[in-house]
Amino acid sequence: MNKLKTTSLGLLIFILSISTLLAQDTGEPQVLDGAWVKHKGSTKRLIPYTHVREDDVMWSKRIWRQIDLKEKINFPLYYPISPIADRKSLFEVIKNGIEEGTITAYDDDEFKVSLTKAEAKSKMGGYETIPLYDEYGEQYGTDSSFVELESQDIMMYNLKEDWFFDKERSIMDVRIIGMAPVKQILNEDGTVRGYSSLFWIYFPQARYVFVNYETFNRHNDAERRTFDDIFWKRMFSSYIQKESNVYDRMILHYKQGMDILLEGEKIKEVITNYEHDLWHF
Repeated sequence: MNKLKTTSLGLLIFILSISTLLAQDTGEPQVLDGAWVKHKGSTKRLIPYTHVREDDVMWSKRIWRQIDLKEKINFPLYYPISPIADRKSLFEVIKNGIEEGTITAYDDDEFKVSLTKAEAKSKMGGYETIPLYDEYGEQYGTDSSFVELESQDIMMYNLKEDWFFDKERSIMDVRIIGMAPVKQILNEDGTVRGYSSLFWIYFPQARYVFVNYETFNRHNDAERRTFDDIFWKRMFSSYIQKESNVYDRMILHYKQGMDILLEGEKIKEVITNYEHDLWHF
């Protein structure tokens, strides 16, 4: 009888242990976190680009622009800094896409040299020197450790896009060709020294990843807006850095201060006026 009780007690402890392990944090809520069951992932389909023939393009201009994530309208691209149950930052999505092989990283905006996963990962982090101390608190050496970049380290995105007038559809259209995350470079005292782009990704390829990740909608939580929606609908703020030119130079190479922004607005006005002039009788 005592042996049977001991066996039963051991079995009960085993069952309770298994239950405790199953009840631990598995990354998923243990109850319905909301008023209705929300489908996992986006159910939206990618909106394909309209086919454009070269003969139908009567005017075009290549533009490079920069998205500043410190602007409020661009916060859905920057936050959350740490992934939560239903959202990730744009950089986390890009980083996961590269690790999974669904997004290819390139060395520059001409997309001639693709980077391996290891090469791309090395650009998404760096080695930091860590001092080593003995039991008396005295430093006896140093060690290096690889530290990955986090979402909070990415402060801007560079875009490369083509603006063109399609005479077949009689509209001015735009296609984003490439995108590059830009990290901030800090001095030892924590002040910002400058900015540097990590790599470029081919935007038409990245769209297939962006359409599966939702962003925050400040007006309606029920509207499942994706990263692809933000770029498709141009729901971001940016300023022009460069237009195609004979010198292949950026605006900051011949303008300074506020004149850089004014020159970008002038380029934007040229594009807008071209479309308007076509319909002026």
